[in-house]
Amino acid sequence: MLLLARISLQKPPIPSPSLALIARHLSTASTSSKLHDHYSFKPPPSLSPEIPQKPNPTPRKKRKPLYRPPSSLDPIATKLTHSDLPFDFRYSYTESSLTVRPIGLREPKYSPFGPGRLDRVWTGVCAPAVDPKVKSLEGKDYPNLEEKRRMMRQEIQGEPLNNAERKILVENCQRNRTKKQINLGRDGLTHNMLNDIHNHWKHTEAVRIKCLGVPTVDMKNICTQLEDKTFGKIIYRHGGLLVLYRGRNYNPKKRPKIPLMMWRPHEPIYPRLIKTTIDGLSIEETKEMRKRGLTVPALTKLAKNGYYGSLVPMVRDALLANELVRIDCRGLEKSDYKKIGCKLRDLVPCILVTFEKEQIVVWRGKDYKPAVDELLFTERKFFDDPESSGV
Repeated sequence: MLLLARISLQKPPIPSPSLALIARHLSTASTSSKLHDHYSFKPPPSLSPEIPQKPNPTPRKKRKPLYRPPSSLDPIATKLTHSDLPFDFRYSYTESSLTVRPIGLREPKYSPFGPGRLDRVWTGVCAPAVDPKVKSLEGKDYPNLEEKRRMMRQEIQGEPLNNAERKILVENCQRNRTKKQINLGRDGLTHNMLNDIHNHWKHTEAVRIKCLGVPTVDMKNICTQLEDKTFGKIIYRHGGLLVLYRGRNYNPKKRPKIPLMMWRPHEPIYPRLIKTTIDGLSIEETKEMRKRGLTVPALTKLAKNGYYGSLVPMVRDALLANELVRIDCRGLEKSDYKKIGCKLRDLVPCILVTFEKEQIVVWRGKDYKPAVDELLFTERKFFDDPESSGV
């Protein structure tokens, strides 16, 4: 019995593992262990066998070069833009005058149309239709620009509208019919606005234009420049609201080519509006008048970006009773009320005294005679023709 118990208590012998099993166990342990990833080393290229790479059948696409803005130093490969419009290209046609010449420029004569993109020369103020370098026009094929502009407008307009046609076009441009309109602001009728008007005329025969700000002091100039530069016709005006008709013979496919300005040019330097002494007065009298002008009751207070169409007749009537007139311009930009003062000087006419403390003070002068002309429109102008048969 003891012998049997001893035999049963003995453990069976463990078979010796083979070398293949040990190698397989080490390889699986090395690959599954994280220590191998951190502490393993790569053999040098001389010991590692080279694996032949398969040829790539599809070559890589070439990368698109990065965008580089155009420069004036680049050679010009495109043809210069040409326009047959018979007038000088200016940034603003209502806020700039050909009669007032600047005394200097704030920047070099760099064209706002882009370097070498227009066949007209930029003089710093405008791009004239006729080359200013030409001394004599004799022997050249230069037509009369005024006559050419009048013939182009007459050809596009055709027969005038009758009352019924005009009322239908005006009714279609009212606010309850359409929300499309062009806003004319402090810069007035700009060059790029001409392109906007022609874009509106692609889809409709008339376009609504809302005028606000400094240019509304002289509404006659706005209407004249709109008809002159667009070859259209104003068929309705109520305050600063205009309706511009394109004409019977207008063809959108044959619209004039208008090169666009890429940026706004700097304004030139003009002579000072306020002089040290007023003409005909001494220094002491000028100082006394400026002090007294700031204490005069204000004629009116101008709102920012408002309609100023009634300002000129108000100043004319006030100067009949008072020697000095003050206009409150608090809240307006400095450049805005200076432009308003310049317009009052030419339209009333009057003499500018001071712009201090955001006020416009004007003096009627010694021999004041109010101008009587057709400048002033009524608040609403009627275009009905009594002889026209409105069917």
